[in-house]
Amino acid sequence: MDTVEINNSEALPLLSLNHVSLLCRSVWDSMRFYEQVLGFVPIKRPSSFKFNGAWLYNYGIGIHLIENPSIEDFDTIVEPRPINPKDNHISFQCTDVGLVLRRLEDMRMKYVTAVVEDEGNKVDQVFFHDPDGYMVELCNCENIPIIPLSSCSFKRRLSSFIKSAPAKCGFMENAMMESLSMEMLNISF
Repeated sequence: MDTVEINNSEALPLLSLNHVSLLCRSVWDSMRFYEQVLGFVPIKRPSSFKFNGAWLYNYGIGIHLIENPSIEDFDTIVEPRPINPKDNHISFQCTDVGLVLRRLEDMRMKYVTAVVEDEGNKVDQVFFHDPDGYMVELCNCENIPIIPLSSCSFKRRLSSFIKSAPAKCGFMENAMMESLSMEMLNISF
């Protein structure tokens, strides 16, 4: 399988992720979930919209809810699916996974946990569904460093890429990634 590499000069002039838009059966139920469970705050949305919805914001990202009461007629999210960490989801970093677990238990919410390990680093993950069946992950993902594959030596074959992690990077690559990470944090605040 051939891979196509995109030169950075060809990339679109993106800044950051702005929002995630979700269809929901009840704006009220979904707003309550995103406010009470995840700490989002309702914000004003454009008055020109002629459909029921809500905008929420926190952590440098927006959640746009669009009400569609007939969602059951055409979408599979009505069926309660098992919580599967390999399914589509939106992920938020958190500072205390233990506290997340206690709060979810207090709210009697179903959840699944997972642990990811890489070169001695460990990430704790918690997965659960919102009222419409969309999966949410809360994790301490910052425990695994973000290292561009282009700065590390590894075999170019796809099969070896999937089975093995890239080699450790040098001082310069780590310094560059630390600087990039800090700039990304500054942009989101």
